[in-house]
Amino acid sequence: MKPLHITLPDGSVREVAAGTTAQAIAASIGQRLEKASVAAKVDDVVYDLTRPLPGDCKLQLITRDSKEALEVLRHSTAHLLAQAIKELFPTAQITIGPVIEDGFYYDIDCEKKLSPEDLPAIEKKMEEIAARKLDIRREEWPKEKAVAFFEKQGEHYKAEIIRDLGEATVSVYHQGEFTDLCRGPHVPNTERLGKFKLLSVAGAYWRGDEKNKMLQRIYGTAFANQKDLDEYLTRLEEARKRDHRKLGPELGLFTFLPISPAMPFYLPKGTLLFNLLAKFIREQMNQGGYQEVICPQLMQSEMWKVSGHWDYYKDNMFLTDPGGEGEGTMSLKPMNCPGHAALFKTSLHSYRDLPLRYAEFSRLHRYERGGVIHGLMRTRTFSQDDAHIFCTPDQFDSEVRAVIDDTYRIYKLFGFRDILVRLATRPEKSMGTAEIWEQSTKALERNLNAVGLKFEWLPGEGAFYGPKIEFHIKDSIGRYWQCGTIQADFNLPERFELEYVDTDGSTRRPIMLHRAIFGSLERFMGILVEHFNGHFPLWLSPVQAKVIGVTEDQTAYAQEVASTLQNWGVRAETDLRYEKLGYKIREAQVQKIPFMVVLGQKEMESRTVTVRKSSGENLPPMSFDELHKYLEPQLKAAIEPRGGSQAG
Repeated sequence: MKPLHITLPDGSVREVAAGTTAQAIAASIGQRLEKASVAAKVDDVVYDLTRPLPGDCKLQLITRDSKEALEVLRHSTAHLLAQAIKELFPTAQITIGPVIEDGFYYDIDCEKKLSPEDLPAIEKKMEEIAARKLDIRREEWPKEKAVAFFEKQGEHYKAEIIRDLGEATVSVYHQGEFTDLCRGPHVPNTERLGKFKLLSVAGAYWRGDEKNKMLQRIYGTAFANQKDLDEYLTRLEEARKRDHRKLGPELGLFTFLPISPAMPFYLPKGTLLFNLLAKFIREQMNQGGYQEVICPQLMQSEMWKVSGHWDYYKDNMFLTDPGGEGEGTMSLKPMNCPGHAALFKTSLHSYRDLPLRYAEFSRLHRYERGGVIHGLMRTRTFSQDDAHIFCTPDQFDSEVRAVIDDTYRIYKLFGFRDILVRLATRPEKSMGTAEIWEQSTKALERNLNAVGLKFEWLPGEGAFYGPKIEFHIKDSIGRYWQCGTIQADFNLPERFELEYVDTDGSTRRPIMLHRAIFGSLERFMGILVEHFNGHFPLWLSPVQAKVIGVTEDQTAYAQEVASTLQNWGVRAETDLRYEKLGYKIREAQVQKIPFMVVLGQKEMESRTVTVRKSSGENLPPMSFDELHKYLEPQLKAAIEPRGGSQAG
C-alpha cells in the first residue's frame, strides 16, 4: 500500500503508512502536543484525532486553547450529557444535541419533568462518566444497521433521523456502553473534555414543529479551562441582571400581555424612547437622500407570489381572507421590499433618477414560533429603519460603501466600536440562478475588501433572494448582536420586471439594495437597555432629571427649577411628596434617572441647585447658568459629520 504524504503547517512533509491517524502524527512530534490536541484539520475538514487519514493531505492539529477547539469540546460535552441522561433515566430517548453560539443543548423525551433543581445531579453524573477516561470511537454503519440498532435501543427519534438521511452509511460514536448517532468530530477520550456547566431547561418541539411532541431541552456550555468558564458564568450573571425583559417593565418602558403574544405594549416612557430612536435615525436617513414612503400593511397574495415570499416565507406570514369582493387571501407584510418594488414600478424612471432610495418605518408582522420569541429581541410585530436603494450597476459600489460608512458612524455614537462583519451566502432554499448569486456575492465581497473590512463567511445564511453583509455589534459585557444588514438583490428587480431608461435609450434592470442599520427598532432598544443597564445617555433617557424638594417649603422653587429645565428642552419631573429625602433619591436611582436636582433651604435662598448623578456622585452647587452650560452638550447626540469612512 502506498505511503501517505502529510504536509504540516510549517511546510514540512511527513511520509507515513496508510491508516495513520492525526493522533499518531501528533505523538511523533511530541507528547505535550498530542495531549493538548482535541481534533485535526485535514484539508480544511475537521477530523477526529483517531480517524485514519484519507490520503495525501494538509494536516493541522487543533489544540484545546484554540477557537476551533471549542466547538469540538462542546459537541463532545453534549454527548456526555446524553450519556448521563441515559444512565440516570434509562427510558428517556435522546434526539439532537448541536453546538450553539455559547455552548450546546440536547433535546430529550423523558417521562420525568426536569427542572433546574435536577441539573446538579446530571452534572455530577457527567463528571463521573468523564472521570472514567472512556475512549471515544467512530464507526461507519450501513443505514439499515443503524436504524435496526437504534430501534432495538428504543431510540425511535434517532431511527427517524437516519431514515430521513439521504445517505447509504452513517457514522456513530461509542464511549463506553453508550452509542450515539453523529457526524463528529469528538475528542478521543472523555478525559480530554473541558470544564462544563449545565445552564437551564426549556421546552422544544421535535424538529421545531409545534404539531410534534414537546421535548425537554437542556442547555449547557463548556470551555477549555475553569478560568474561561468562570468568566463566562460571570458575564451570564451580569446579563441576567441586565435582562431587558426584567428592566423594561421595572423602568416603565414596555410590557407584554397575553392578548397579543410576542407583541410589545409600550408604556409612555418606552414610547418616548422608541420615538427618540425613530426620530434620530429618520433624520440620518433624510440627510442621506432617502425619501420616506408608507405602503399598506395588508397586501394580496399575488404580490407575495411575485416576490417569492409565498414560496419561501409563507410559514412566517400572518394570512387572512376577508371573504368579500373577490379579494382572496391577503397577508400582513413581513417585509417592506415588495411594496417598494411595486412603488418603483408605478413611474417611468431614467438613469438620471437613480439612485432612488425609499425608506419606511411601517409596522411589520412575522409569525415567529414560540420557541424563538425573546422579549424585544424577537417579536411578532416590529418596525425597522428599513430602506431600499434602486441603483445602476455603476452606482452599486458607492451606495454600498455609503451604507457601510453610515453604519459604523451611527454605531460609534451609541458606544459600539467592536463590530463583527459577516458575509452570508446562498441558502439551500433560494430563488435565482447560480450566476446571479455568484455575481451579487462577489459584489458585496469586493466592497468589503475595498474599505478594508475583515469579515467572516456565513455559508448558506443569506436571504432567499440575495446574499447579505451582517453587522454584529459587541455590547458592554462582551456579547455580539446582529443588527444592520446590506443585501444585494438582483432577483426581485427581475421578478417585478423593474426597468429604467439608460443613457442610450435602452431599458435595463436596476439593482436593489436592502439596508438597515438598527434593524428592528424593538431589538435595538432591547440591546440598548442591556448595553447601558438602563443608564441611557442623557439625550436618550425618557426622564432626564428629577427635581426633588427636601421639604414642602421648596415646592414653589422646585416647580420653578423644573419649568426652567423644561424650557431648556430637559425632560424633567418633580418629586414633591412628603417622604424622606433619602427615599426619594433612592427611588430616582432605581429608575436610573441621570440627574437628581436636590433643593433645600440653602439652595432656595441662594437660587442655586445641587446636582446628584445616578452614580451617586454629587456635583458642586451651581447657578442656573452653570447648570445650563453643564447640561447643554449632553442633551444632544454627538453626531459625527457624514463622509469619510469610519470602518476598519
